[in-house]
Amino acid sequence: MKNASHDDNAYRLIFEPPDAETYMRLRREAGMNARSAAGAALGLPNSLFAVQIVHQLEGKSETVGMGRIVGDGGCFYQVVDIAVQPAHQGRGLGKRIMSEIRAYILREAPENAFVSLLADGEAHRLYAQFGFKPTSPHAIGMAWYPQPNR
Repeated sequence: MKNASHDDNAYRLIFEPPDAETYMRLRREAGMNARSAAGAALGLPNSLFAVQIVHQLEGKSETVGMGRIVGDGGCFYQVVDIAVQPAHQGRGLGKRIMSEIRAYILREAPENAFVSLLADGEAHRLYAQFGFKPTSPHAIGMAWYPQPNR
């Protein structure tokens, strides 16, 4: 987006998950791994909490940032899908997303809930500002991406 406004008033927050198309577009534009359309359609409505940042310019609106929390709503919460369109990075939008996520956790999560996230690249610097730190030296983050039998 060539003419992205630097005016903070050009951004507003929406507290709901994006639609699957917007979700997949933002992940792609932010350089994140793709997710399937079917997975997005199933998963997005099951978010515990979601926030989008919408940029408004000259009567047009576009979602340029997002973040979600998934989990069981009691013991475990995982922060996922923190993404800001590159043309809008460097304006504190990631901090706004994380501030809303932190406020939700402090308001809703029971004492001693486990809140986790995976930090790609230099994103750990943002998350550290919100109290996240590497897990113990004995814990190793692991992932599995199942492939259906064909």
